[in-house]
Amino acid sequence: MNWFRQNRFLGTFLLAFGLAALGSSYFPWSSKGAFDEAKARFDENAAELNRLQRLTPFPSEVNLRKMKTQAEDYATELNKLKEELKTRVLPVTRMAPNEFQARLRQAMTALGDKARASRVKLPDNFFLGFDEFAAALPDTAAAPVLGQQLAQVELLLNILLDARVESVTALRRVAATEQRKTPAAVPSPTGPRKPPAVDGPQLIERTVVDVSFVSNPGAARRVLNRIAAVNQQFYIVRTLHVLNEKDKGPAREPDAAAAPMASTTAQLPGAPGPSGLTFIVGNERVQTSARIEMLRFTF
Repeated sequence: MNWFRQNRFLGTFLLAFGLAALGSSYFPWSSKGAFDEAKARFDENAAELNRLQRLTPFPSEVNLRKMKTQAEDYATELNKLKEELKTRVLPVTRMAPNEFQARLRQAMTALGDKARASRVKLPDNFFLGFDEFAAALPDTAAAPVLGQQLAQVELLLNILLDARVESVTALRRVAATEQRKTPAAVPSPTGPRKPPAVDGPQLIERTVVDVSFVSNPGAARRVLNRIAAVNQQFYIVRTLHVLNEKDKGPAREPDAAAAPMASTTAQLPGAPGPSGLTFIVGNERVQTSARIEMLRFTF
């Protein structure tokens, strides 16, 4: 104690140095303990990861039941959709080749009588797009599908006749070989692009018809609306061309500026109303050409 009292500065310095040394030794010790704990936890997780990677995975029983339930629900909804789609397509019935030809002549007669009653002009020698079967019988295997196509075309023509178009100028069935033709590929900077390959059976088959008719704009709208709203058959309008018979707008009358003054002076009390109005649009005829796909579901 006497030494400390005689050397107070040196004693204080040594005491502070000792406390600082004890404090500095505590931090490495605590850091080493935290490092050892973290390393042990890392080694444990790494060992568990290696064990899981070597195991063969297997589904959980709960997840397996959920997956089976979802697959069954999906299959049920898919079957419901298929059955609903089948109701939107005219059925395929068994039909012999001579029965198809007789059915074609009956449809031609019925549509011809309805066209005359509706004052709709049909093309001469109109075989409803089945010109090749007017004098020749189809194959036995193809007769049922041709009967379905005949019913589809007959329904389409009934839509045109019910809309009271002026005339049906053309109706042609597009052959399957023409449908498979594709336009030439356009070269791209990255090289030619190949069309995607389609494997497996076709779930949808298409019969394409090109139809042209002349009518007023209102009848053309009715035809398109009824094609889109019909429930017996699924139609798709792929291309549509509308050509107005008047390719130029109406000419401006020279006395158009004087017309408002004349009409103002004519509307006096007791004076007759205006007469002889001329509508600028709405009275012209249009020629409509459309490519229509008639679908058949094979599932």
